[in-house]
Amino acid sequence: MEMRTTDRTLHLGHARPSLPLTARLTLAFDKMASVWRAFRNRREINYLNELNDSQLMDIGLTRHDVTSALNTSTFFEDPSSYLTNSARRRTRFFGFTNFRR
Repeated sequence: MEMRTTDRTLHLGHARPSLPLTARLTLAFDKMASVWRAFRNRREINYLNELNDSQLMDIGLTRHDVTSALNTSTFFEDPSSYLTNSARRRTRFFGFTNFRR
């Protein structure tokens, strides 16, 4: 008499091992910190509306930049990156035009 065994395996596809508790807590904390940072920056950018146009130009921004940063970003996005990019573009443009004169 002959005995045969059959190996059966279950393929789960792209299953990943579960992250350890410390890694999951770190990810959750990082996400909460990111949301808090976005909220704090949104509040600070809202204070820029209190500056006059001359003061905004001193820091390389316009009133439109401030309004657009607040309106185009969602609640969980950090609008400060929009303002940083706007100020850098304006600095490059004005630096280039002043250089040509």
